Amino acid sequence: MSRERLYLFDTTLRDGAQTNGVDFTLHDKRLIAAMLDDLGIDYVEGGYPGANPSDTEFFAADPGLKAATFTAFGMTRRPGRSASNDPGIAALLEAKADAICFVAKSSAYQVRVALGTTNEENLASIRDSVGAAKARGREVLVDCEHFFDGYKEDPAFALSCAKAAYESGARWVVLCDTNGGSMPDEVEAIVGEVVKQIPGSHVGIHAHNDTEQAVACSLAAVRAGARQIQGTLNGLGERCGNANLCSMIPTLKLKPEFAAAFDIGVSEEKLATLVQVSRALDNILNRPSNPHAAYVGASAFVTKTGIHASAVMKDPHTYEHVTPETVGNHRKVLVSDQAGRSNVLAALSRTTIPFDKDDPKLNRLVEELKEREAAGYAYESANASFDLLARRTLGKVPEFFRVEQFDVNVEQRYNSHGNRVTMAMAVVKVNVDGEVLISAAEGNGPVNALDVALRKDLGKFQKYIENLKLIDYRVRILNGGTEAVTRVLIESEDEQGERWTTIGVSPNIIDASFQALMDSVVYKLVKCNAQA
Repeated sequence: MSRERLYLFDTTLRDGAQTNGVDFTLHDKRLIAAMLDDLGIDYVEGGYPGANPSDTEFFAADPGLKAATFTAFGMTRRPGRSASNDPGIAALLEAKADAICFVAKSSAYQVRVALGTTNEENLASIRDSVGAAKARGREVLVDCEHFFDGYKEDPAFALSCAKAAYESGARWVVLCDTNGGSMPDEVEAIVGEVVKQIPGSHVGIHAHNDTEQAVACSLAAVRAGARQIQGTLNGLGERCGNANLCSMIPTLKLKPEFAAAFDIGVSEEKLATLVQVSRALDNILNRPSNPHAAYVGASAFVTKTGIHASAVMKDPHTYEHVTPETVGNHRKVLVSDQAGRSNVLAALSRTTIPFDKDDPKLNRLVEELKEREAAGYAYESANASFDLLARRTLGKVPEFFRVEQFDVNVEQRYNSHGNRVTMAMAVVKVNVDGEVLISAAEGNGPVNALDVALRKDLGKFQKYIENLKLIDYRVRILNGGTEAVTRVLIESEDEQGERWTTIGVSPNIIDASFQALMDSVVYKLVKCNAQA
């Protein structure tokens, strides 16, 4: 039996940006859009051009997505205006986007109270806006805002809004549970009525999580006939968040009810990167990942010592509803020495490090990992540092160079324009094959100065790191007070576009940063097979 296509629409960069405490930079948006595209998401909603400078700049150029449809979000024309002289419509049409998603009221109460206009004018606004975008060759979506609440109070008007969008040429009519209060059975019943009027292959669902049921409501809509799901990575979104694509995607791929009936754009290979994608977003936002998140959480497949652990060791299916590796996660059985060793072997198998599972040095690596993670290291988020720790413990990393000493000074002074500025100066002394090299550099902060000084002159290894660059720097305080332990994560990129993350932990933020910087440089030399 052939499977029906189900489309995934990601609104992390628009609706997710409304999360309290979340503020994406332009660089963040580009990284996340590329990540979503690579994952296999069908539509990436980049934001609201004209609403703020970063969104406007993001839509000023083609983001270079390979497969996903890049989508701009905005309002239908304002009451009393024509589509041709509405500045919001103009900004959407100027945006370098493949599709436009208009938000339109579909509740008579919202039209009357929020917009202060008539039902007829609201319907005309939907038709005019869709028509204007279609005339410019754009794929059009219409988010029918407050649809479920509107349907409960006035089904005929809510349906007339959805039909106006569809009949005007919208590819997708998206039914929004804007307040997040609808129950899954209500959603299923109402979507079932809508698809009698509009083909389900043109109907989408946009659910909010205010009753912790956004995923359940989305799946209910699919059962009723909707064929597009909108959501966000890690369930970001205003108030309590949106439907979480990191739990939705594996459910659609791995649960027989959906896997047998539907095909989505995320392949099995990309599904296995889902944990990495989820944690990459948290790293970009510089916030801890939820260890208890379904499928992708660090504790999602963790079992403690006891009868559960004993059962899992005999047969993982006793307490696992899916195989953790299918989503890029892995099983952990805590406390047991054997489990610790198994975890290390599993982690090593994901690297290119050759190893013998009977090597007694592996026991030392297990103990080293336990000690370091207790001290605050998080190797799940620092692939390159884990690689180096494993290589060092197994005796597979040459000493390319030795840092004899480093020094950092921070001072305030007047610049050539007479403005008072704070600058940092770093001096690093390294030993390369007995040759002592001293480099000094200024930076706008101590870490920047150290980074420049360290990579200024590494003798015979300099050619390998010429194009190495630091692209992200994140700091987390692991406990309170001025003597708090600090964790630093540094993301680096080389000339081939390959990226890796390294980690440092110390009560001293400079020391933690330098550990991560050192690992970044050494990892690059290992990757290049540089000869010590």
